Amino acid sequence: MMTPSLRILKDVTVADPEGRGLGKIAVIDIGSNTVRLVVYDAPTRLPIPMFNEKVQCALGLGLADTGKLNPEGVEMAVNALVRFVNLSRAMGVDHLEIVATAAVREAEDGPDFVRRIHALLNHEITVLSGEEEAKLAAYGLLSGTPDADGVIGDLGGGSLDLVVLNHGTFGEHATFPLGHLRLRDAAGGKPENAGKVIEGHLEGTSWMKKIKGRTLYAVGGSWRAIARIMIDQTHYPLHVIDNYTIEREEALRLLQLIGKMSSGSIAKIPGVPKKRVETLPYAAIALGVLLEQSGAAQVTFSGYGMREGQLLQCLPERLRRQDPLISASKTRNERTGRFRIKGREIRDWMEPLFPDITYEETRILYAACLLGDLGWNEHPDYRAEHAFYRILRIPFAGLTHPERALLAISIYVRYNGNSGDSLVRSVGALLSEDQIRWCDTVGLALRLAHTLSGSAPGILAQTHLRNEDNTLILGLPQSREAFVSEMVERRLKTLAKSLGEGKASAID
Repeated sequence: MMTPSLRILKDVTVADPEGRGLGKIAVIDIGSNTVRLVVYDAPTRLPIPMFNEKVQCALGLGLADTGKLNPEGVEMAVNALVRFVNLSRAMGVDHLEIVATAAVREAEDGPDFVRRIHALLNHEITVLSGEEEAKLAAYGLLSGTPDADGVIGDLGGGSLDLVVLNHGTFGEHATFPLGHLRLRDAAGGKPENAGKVIEGHLEGTSWMKKIKGRTLYAVGGSWRAIARIMIDQTHYPLHVIDNYTIEREEALRLLQLIGKMSSGSIAKIPGVPKKRVETLPYAAIALGVLLEQSGAAQVTFSGYGMREGQLLQCLPERLRRQDPLISASKTRNERTGRFRIKGREIRDWMEPLFPDITYEETRILYAACLLGDLGWNEHPDYRAEHAFYRILRIPFAGLTHPERALLAISIYVRYNGNSGDSLVRSVGALLSEDQIRWCDTVGLALRLAHTLSGSAPGILAQTHLRNEDNTLILGLPQSREAFVSEMVERRLKTLAKSLGEGKASAID
């Protein structure tokens, strides 16, 4: 993985002298549209939020006309910040970062607002430059998609930030006063004028032509709302926004449709926040213009952005270098496993079944081994279903949607589910027949591993699997009484059958 060059805003790395958990880290983001608090428990590279609350203050409303922050929004923001800081203290947060973006940065009275908050809360507020905001958003994206290649667009209420990404490294970047609130003002409240406004600002970005055939990565709350509409309209089988990808022509068709919709029509769409109804057509038009001007082949929506980029700056270098999927899976295994069997022990035991495994498959296999005991405390009749949905929707970074399906179906099979069941059929459409067979093998091998070992550590390492003369052989130590049972033999035969027609099994 190539780490992008990013100036750390200040020395905020949380101390971790003993290499254990880092405690709780909180980020308050004072945006042009919302003020949001996210609290993370930080034992892993990209922690899952423990608490997430936002208040839509619209600080940037009217900024283009008045040059000042929205007075009503200022009072709402002050109240939200007082609540958020007090909540952080009550939650025992070890480190709190407060950052402000475009509206506060550009407003005439932005410095007065910062001084007022500092005096009230006795806490530093970092006002990000346009470049810092853009690069933090890119860094957040790269935390989950380290080889991202194309351009990231981060649409807030006050600004549109663009950063070119060349297989994980930073290229050209720019910031424009084209957030969905300011774009509405600049277009005179008429969506049909928005396209020309955006095109005028993008005239100097000749480097956008380098993106042709690559990916446009969309970040920001308004674009996430648009992703939800696209998922619903296309009957897409997986309702997860992070890494949701839609091809260029289909995206343009839907964006043009949303850009022409009235507020009343948008308000009727399930899941669209009421306070985004008025500006959603402008967000759709902005994304459509970027897609057309860049020539990108597809749009990929990201659930990670500036806040996650800011969070990562607070973590030690050793955590930043970790694979986010494996790191999160290890943490989940440690917190929910029964007897703490190591995922590496299961993976090493299963490796002879996959002689030609790719790097991408190795990651998913290792994650499946780490999460293979996830449903042990569920009712036996529902373990497969609960584990399937939990894995499919788990808020882990570093997973494409096909990879989510691979992982979820493998765990479903591990708990006696069948990959042909109607429950998994729609998600299975994201995979090829060979990939479904791969899920069967992984799931059945996990089922055998946990039966053989009782999910206790150290037992699998005393045994081994090998393929020999069209036979799957389970090798056991000389003293084998603790290893052989009718269920072990039956599950070994089932695994052998999944590996190919006529495959036999034997215990050595």
